[in-house]
Amino acid sequence: MTRIVSITKKGQATIPKDLRERFGIGDRVLVVETEEGILFKPLPRPGDGYGSLKELFSGKTAREVLGEARERARVKGEVFMPNHSSFKA
Repeated sequence: MTRIVSITKKGQATIPKDLRERFGIGDRVLVVETEEGILFKPLPRPGDGYGSLKELFSGKTAREVLGEARERARVKGEVFMPNHSSFKA
C-alpha cells in the first residue's frame, strides 16, 4: 500500500489513522534510516515484553530486580547504581 502525505515546514507528517491503528503506533515511533528511505517502527510498550528479559526475571518488577542486584553488589563491597534516596542536595 502506498500513500502520499504532506510534510509541514516543521518536517511533520500525519500517518493515516488506519495505518496507525493497524501497526499500533502511539505518540512515539522509532525512525530508522534504510537504503530505501525512512522506516517508522512502533515503539513497544513496556508491558509488551518485546526484547525483554521478562521470562528470565520470572515476573519480578524492575524495582525488585534492581534491589537484588544492589544487594549482591553491597555484599561484594561494590557500588551498584546508588539509591536516589541516598543522594543529598
